[in-house]
Amino acid sequence: MFREKIKVFDCTIRDGGLINGHQFDDRFVREVYKALSLAGVDYMEIGYKNSKRLFSPKEYGKWKFCEDEAIAQVIDGIESKTKISVMVDVDRVDIEDVKPCKDSPVDMIRVASYVKDIDKAIYLVNHFADKGYETTVNIMAISRALDNELTEALQQLEGECKANVIYLVDSFGALYQETVEFLIKKFKSILKSKEVGIHAHNNQQLAFGNTIEGIIHNANYVDGTVYGLGRAAGNCPLELLIGFLKNPKFDIRPILDLISKEFIPLREKMEWGYIIPYAIAGMLDEHPKAAMALRNSDKKENYREFYESLVGDDLD
Repeated sequence: MFREKIKVFDCTIRDGGLINGHQFDDRFVREVYKALSLAGVDYMEIGYKNSKRLFSPKEYGKWKFCEDEAIAQVIDGIESKTKISVMVDVDRVDIEDVKPCKDSPVDMIRVASYVKDIDKAIYLVNHFADKGYETTVNIMAISRALDNELTEALQQLEGECKANVIYLVDSFGALYQETVEFLIKKFKSILKSKEVGIHAHNNQQLAFGNTIEGIIHNANYVDGTVYGLGRAAGNCPLELLIGFLKNPKFDIRPILDLISKEFIPLREKMEWGYIIPYAIAGMLDEHPKAAMALRNSDKKENYREFYESLVGDDLD
């Protein structure tokens, strides 16, 4: 459980922003950052660095765009060793908007990519690395990646990419422990010069278990969110992760305070976590968008009809 190399990475504001259009107010984001800092969490991902040409600031909040000035304002005056990260999606960032690291409050940029776009991810990562940032490539929808294509992508990442860490991302919450073991071992066998990370979703209540499985097989970067906050079924709960690691540098108490004061009231306004439609999507290795649409409809509890709509089963 205790391994000094393990880095805990919080995605609460970034992943949670997928529920509310990244509309968290500055006070809430600041409270999260303060708690993570007191808890000793290594990184906080504060949102996306997306292009305003592609996404309207009238529709999305500031954490969809993560301008340096907005980040600096919200963390100002807080003594902290917690590093700040932002995420970019392939084809959704204007790289000229990203200042050199020395001129930015951001320490790390994570590039999210499907296997088919690894060439584009490598280009972005190398550009950001040259600007002085720590970098990762997060391979999304790993449960749908063909084995030969994944092998080729990992070989490219090892040979051509300056990323510090390569993540496997269980975007649909479809993986079980055996597959996590297989994938982590595959990553480790090819990525000799990089760390491996895991980002798990909780559709089948396996995000925490799958993250532990990743740790067992030497994934040293592990993602979580406070109280599991995240789109649809959410993510590995950060508080469980800190409790499991038994590392004396972490203190769970500020996270527990944060949940009591901020996240219990938030549950009255936003829905996330284990719910049957999200579980069905995970079982079937499907994107949660259909389940999310169901939860916003007048048939939100019609689970069997939803299941049959996905599997094409019209039997009585």
